[in-house]
Amino acid sequence: MSVKVSVVVPVYNPGPYIEDCISSLLRQSLPNDEYEAIFVDDGSTDGTPARLDEIAAEHPHMHVIHQEASGWSGKPRNVGIAASKGEFVMFVDNDDYLGDEALERMYEYGVANGADVIVGKMAGKGRAVPVELFRKNYPHASVETAPLMDSLTPHKMLRRAFLDRINLRFPEGRRRLEDHVFVTEAYLAADNVAVLSDYVCYYHIKREDAANAGFQRFDPVGYFKNLREALDVVEKYTEPGAARDKIFRRWLRVEMMERLGGGRLLKVPDDYRRELLKEIRGVMTERFGPGVAAGLGPRLRVVAALAAADRYDDLVELAEWEASLKPTAVPGEIEWRDGKLLVHYQAEFVIDGEPAVFEAKGAPAPKHPEPKTLAEATAMLTADATANFKKATADLVVRERTSAASHFQPVEISHETIADGAGVRLVLHATATVDPATAAVGAPLGSGLWDTYVRVVIGSWNKECRLGPVPQHGENAGHAGVVSGQVMLPYYTEPHGNFSLDIDKASKRLGLADLKPDDFTVTGARVGVLLPFYVPATTDVLLRLTHKSSGTTLDLPGVVSPESSGARLAAEVPAADLKDAAWNTSVCLTPAAAGQRFLALPVQLTGDAGGIRVEAVPKAAPKPAQPRPAPKPVAAKPKPGLARRVARKLKRALSK
Repeated sequence: MSVKVSVVVPVYNPGPYIEDCISSLLRQSLPNDEYEAIFVDDGSTDGTPARLDEIAAEHPHMHVIHQEASGWSGKPRNVGIAASKGEFVMFVDNDDYLGDEALERMYEYGVANGADVIVGKMAGKGRAVPVELFRKNYPHASVETAPLMDSLTPHKMLRRAFLDRINLRFPEGRRRLEDHVFVTEAYLAADNVAVLSDYVCYYHIKREDAANAGFQRFDPVGYFKNLREALDVVEKYTEPGAARDKIFRRWLRVEMMERLGGGRLLKVPDDYRRELLKEIRGVMTERFGPGVAAGLGPRLRVVAALAAADRYDDLVELAEWEASLKPTAVPGEIEWRDGKLLVHYQAEFVIDGEPAVFEAKGAPAPKHPEPKTLAEATAMLTADATANFKKATADLVVRERTSAASHFQPVEISHETIADGAGVRLVLHATATVDPATAAVGAPLGSGLWDTYVRVVIGSWNKECRLGPVPQHGENAGHAGVVSGQVMLPYYTEPHGNFSLDIDKASKRLGLADLKPDDFTVTGARVGVLLPFYVPATTDVLLRLTHKSSGTTLDLPGVVSPESSGARLAAEVPAADLKDAAWNTSVCLTPAAAGQRFLALPVQLTGDAGGIRVEAVPKAAPKPAQPRPAPKPVAAKPKPGLARRVARKLKRALSK
């Protein structure tokens, strides 16, 4: 069978970080004869070459090419392209990994939509990844119709015939932004780009040793020289005007203005900041017309104006002020309604823990601002935020704690302006709807712990924070819901009190241990109890009885039905089958799910001719305390310095 996908992995001294990459490639859902992995070892000096040879010897679809160190990833990727046999080529870094179904899903999506480039959803563990691009699927995308320019890393799948048709390869040698040059041309030359957002295909990992190439401080002169090559590609494919300005704006925003604002500027030393400003001004002056900066948001337009005027001190002061502006999101009521979880919360910005106060009288920021002082700049930006407050949002994002997979949830927003001294507070009231059936871009969220974050956008500022802490420490977030074949428990973390979701993991937190024998009812053969769960409709469950002595189990069909304060469990229990013995009880709330999970109930059932009795499970007798062994005698240690003092005395005595 022909190879559908060739995965190219440039490798240089990854150490143990390559193991997750290797494992993910071996776990792919595509049959082994339909894909290959090509590891191009770029002169590694650790144990990686031998490890890769071992993998290749064990797995025929894994290949290794060894070469002398070239200094960067461009040449190894090109060598991998040349060796590839697949219809498509996928690029993966040696310290990242793929979702188990990534190759199959991306390939099928690309073929179905006639795409030359397929962009799979990304998750970042300790690393920033595009967010807006993956709000939805884009079967047919371009730089005009989707925020493709948010993602310029090379971790994409490209049609091999397309690469050859336009002779597209990576720039080689030790350099920065070779991926920007490559991906920008791919976007602009492709007949179609498809964006797959309903499955996390690629996991970007920040290494604990912080040795990822992208995390190393760069030389501004070389960096912005390489950036100009990406701009050359845009000029090759576009005419001067609004379309070109829009593409150029991506680099002005991300690679330049964001580096001159907020915390990113403050994290680097003074001499580096000044060199950075010098090189950025050079690119702005040489390559960008006024339309590029004019399309930025108000905050970055102000930063661009200060940068163009070489006002270094004002840039630093503005960055310090912006760094003090932080979002906060406070949870409100959490409720189940119509099979969905409604999450109410309030969001705004604060400065030093106090609500941020904006200009009371709003006015849009000018397209070409020229603030004379920091006070004028901040007044301009806060007045713009007030003027455009109706556009402010507070999106809820659920993020899986282990993988960092993230999904936006639909939110309804209302806007409140609260007078505060001479200004106003801008407060957002939000209700997010988490539908267990569709919360992951149309699919259910997977089993795991999902933390919640709020992306607060007011005026020029787009910042993210946890949803929490809950105002009353220890407050309950409500019942778990049994919906769409999952048990979803909303809860507040300890000790921080942030709002999270537990899907098919919780046991103790579900509250079943609080049930007492008196809570159970027995009517003939029917046993019932009110469980602390929400169900939208009558739902099938399994009641499992386990013989305490033999371990024999009986699985009995039951149902849970909605009531105002929980879910009523009912099951027929044949007393004669219990044979006058004690049986422990547990319940499976999602019997149709793969891998049934039974939750223990704190009662046992006993049946005989007289009927069924419900009793508390006897507590295990405490283990007898073991006598502690007598302590071993410990020789007294000399006081610190004693040996030295004795030696000095002996030396003085001998010298007399």
